Formats: sequence, structure tokens, C-alpha cells
Amino acid sequence: MTPKRCPCGTGLPYGECCGRLHDGTAAAAAEQLMRSRYSAFAVGDPAYLLATWDPGTRPRSLELDPAVRWTGLEVLATTGGGLFDAEDTVTFRAHARAGGADHLQAEHSRFRRVDGCWVYVDGDPA
Repeated sequence: MTPKRCPCGTGLPYGECCGRLHDGTAAAAAEQLMRSRYSAFAVGDPAYLLATWDPGTRPRSLELDPAVRWTGLEVLATTGGGLFDAEDTVTFRAHARAGGADHLQAEHSRFRRVDGCWVYVDGDPA
């Protein structure tokens, strides 16, 4: 049986890509974290989304809409995020389908390191 491809679009099997992050491996870069968060939406893992959200901006709870099917991710740009950087931004477009219609979420997201781990802070529409 062929391993399921990761929803984030790298072409790698889920278990070798975002699946290992969902299982507890820390993201090495903000873009990797952003891809794993997209995949968490796609596989329905709100606990991972909350765990990787900056404590200062994280909501108390998060419910995912099971009617939304995430269909693709495009990473458009990144800034920062190097080995010694404390902040990074990632601009992306996430495609979804719900209620028989296609939807697009475009965002310029901000990330920072907290205790050595990348977390999502917030984002603006892109």
C-alpha cells in the first residue's frame, strides 16, 4: 500500500512530513510549522493547532468544521526564519471546498520562537 501523501503539498508521505510534527517533533522553521498547521486543518487535529499557537494570541478552544475539505496549499513567500532568527513571516494561499463551493484563504502569517519552538502568532489577509 502506498503511503498517503502529506496534505501540505511537499509530495512526501504524511508520516515523513507533517505527521511526525503532529506526533511531537518540533518544526525546524516557521514555514514547516505553517505547513504542518495547514495539514492539521486538513486531517482534523485541533489539539495540534492549539499547541502550536502563541500563548498570547491562542483561543481557549478551537472547533474545526468537518464540512470543510482542504484541497491545496501554496506558499508564496517567507521572511526570516533562519537558524538564529526569532521571528518569521509566511505568506500563503490555502484552498478549500465546502458546501459545494471553492474557498480561498490568503494570509500573511507571523511566527516567533517560544522556548526554542516556532509558534503561530497571528495573520493578516494577504
